[in-house]
Amino acid sequence: MNVSPPSTQAVNKDVPTESKQDVVAYIVSQDLVKVSSLLPSNVKRSYVVHSLVQCLGLLQNTISDNEEHETPLHDGNPRSSLTRRRRIQVKAPVVATDADLLAYHDADFLACILRGARTSPSSGRTENPGDASQFGLEDDCEPFYGLPAYVRMVAGASITAARCLSSGEAVTAICWDGGRHHARKSQASGFCYVADCVLAILHLRKAPRKPRIFYLDLDLHFGDAVSEAFLNSSQVLTLSVHHAAPGFFPANELAQLTEADTANPFSVSIPLQAGASAATFKEIWPSIEAIREAFDPEFVVVQCGADGLAGDPCKVWNWSLFGEGSMSWCFDRIVNRWNCKTLLLGGGVCLIFNFRHPATQHAGGYHSANAARAWATITSIALLEPILPERDIPDHAAFPLYGPSFTFDVPGGNMRDENSSEYVQRIKEQMFSLASRIANIRESE
Repeated sequence: MNVSPPSTQAVNKDVPTESKQDVVAYIVSQDLVKVSSLLPSNVKRSYVVHSLVQCLGLLQNTISDNEEHETPLHDGNPRSSLTRRRRIQVKAPVVATDADLLAYHDADFLACILRGARTSPSSGRTENPGDASQFGLEDDCEPFYGLPAYVRMVAGASITAARCLSSGEAVTAICWDGGRHHARKSQASGFCYVADCVLAILHLRKAPRKPRIFYLDLDLHFGDAVSEAFLNSSQVLTLSVHHAAPGFFPANELAQLTEADTANPFSVSIPLQAGASAATFKEIWPSIEAIREAFDPEFVVVQCGADGLAGDPCKVWNWSLFGEGSMSWCFDRIVNRWNCKTLLLGGGVCLIFNFRHPATQHAGGYHSANAARAWATITSIALLEPILPERDIPDHAAFPLYGPSFTFDVPGGNMRDENSSEYVQRIKEQMFSLASRIANIRESE
């Protein structure tokens, strides 16, 4: 798989300066795919995702300046006017320096994690740093061979994406290898070794005129580390839509439903019950948009976890990829209607699958093929060339993973949606009240 970005000269020729507002930056390189594919909880997921995006032709600028076409929404209705496909700019990540990482992480933590795991030449066994457990480098975050390169490359990828937005180079930036929302200042957690989400937001926060940044986390698991990092900041509003229940990771008091009278109005949590479906997301979405409108951000950062989709091994939510209230329906609104510069990050743990035995692919708790379906679809939406659910998966090396349907559709299953109308109404009431409060705070600044 060749995912090397074009030369700078070629990129500048394909993307004229006057068209920068129509550019989508896509962060990828062969080195990034290689190190991301080493992650024990995500073995080869990076390859699966980027190979699907590439074989769909999404990394090529195929529509001329003057060619226009109707862009349908996922509810089947065309947009009100003819639009051009946005241009894509493939960029290699700049490897994060010590200074980049120290913008948030503790120096002792970095000293440990950047030593990484070493493989003994004689025994072939992995030897971990002696102080690994002190920094959470055990259990779900066991050090692995290649960890230092992974930390620098993934952090650098998300920072590179943020720079594309802060410089005005692109209106949307995509980094599917980022989105590690559980890593803390001095601790790895939840399969997350580096706080790339936080580092990207910190970069955006340095942009001129003190911009406001809206962080939206749609992963099944609460975005605890990002919420904690900006808990006392009025410049960054974090909103996490997730599942919360006794014993469900991560256990965090911030994961409960945020009340309108909260002491921290810029840290918002919407926990959804089991079986959350497109119908529930459609109901609560206007209240999420009300929060965003009240805060009025210049930048939006979205953690696009796909573990809430139907068919995920976690078996908690029942979200579909297409249709009203679906994941693609929500992202069409985020990317194409919110009128903000937007950073899209991946996220979530993934399965350890076997290319020769695709039936074993659900062993690790995240459906890799569905993540690829989702992120390729979101990429196409950002480019104003949306994939439709009935489209066949193109033939490529990872094709066997997409059975039995071999299409892009991820329909909801038969799981009961436990989010009662009363509970959904409570969410909406609290969020709309909170939006009014945030608007009043903004007006008084």
